[in-house]
Amino acid sequence: MTDADPYMRERYDMVEHQIQARGVSDPRVLAAMRKVPRHLFVPPPLARAAYQDRPLPIGEGQTISQPYIVAVMTELLELKPSDRVLEVGTGSGYQAALLAELADRVISVERLPGVAEQARENLARAGITGVRVIVGDGTEGYLEEAPYDGIVVTAATPAVPEPLIEQLAEGGRLVAPVGSRDMQDLVKVVKSRDGQVSRFTFGGVCFVPLIGRYGWKEEGFP
Repeated sequence: MTDADPYMRERYDMVEHQIQARGVSDPRVLAAMRKVPRHLFVPPPLARAAYQDRPLPIGEGQTISQPYIVAVMTELLELKPSDRVLEVGTGSGYQAALLAELADRVISVERLPGVAEQARENLARAGITGVRVIVGDGTEGYLEEAPYDGIVVTAATPAVPEPLIEQLAEGGRLVAPVGSRDMQDLVKVVKSRDGQVSRFTFGGVCFVPLIGRYGWKEEGFP
């Protein structure tokens, strides 16, 4: 622990006991999670809880995911330093910050303007560059910078949005929680060099719903 980084010990303990001990082994992912100051991506009153093994509220009905789940999803992307990545659902900006440590360029789409602005502020405060936060419907992807070597969806979708598969590069990987509003399976989609798509499942998860044209409708709306 230092004055400049008061939660360094907690962050290292998080990686050792919550993440590495439970099977996440990619050394680049582990290094990124040791480096990125998670406490800067939660509301200040929750800073002391930032490294606990649970999701936390960040406002407007959104959450920052449990550290272990973030690590698993990031590892499944199999990112290389030259990769271009699309994130659907910026939230606090923490996932985008980790992606920026692992890939060349990160595009993150957030539907809520207030959440997007807070994420930009969090990223700037943490000294993270290489992330472009865009306000829009992430279920439609972001065609302007496609194709993407990796796509991560950080909210629950009833099915993998077709535009995201279309915007995935040949050889690309997509990770998303897919299922009902209450419970999902963590799904990995891999697009082969000839454009064929394979899907793999990695257990149950629970995320807030992905709202958008190719996701869920807002509650109370048809």
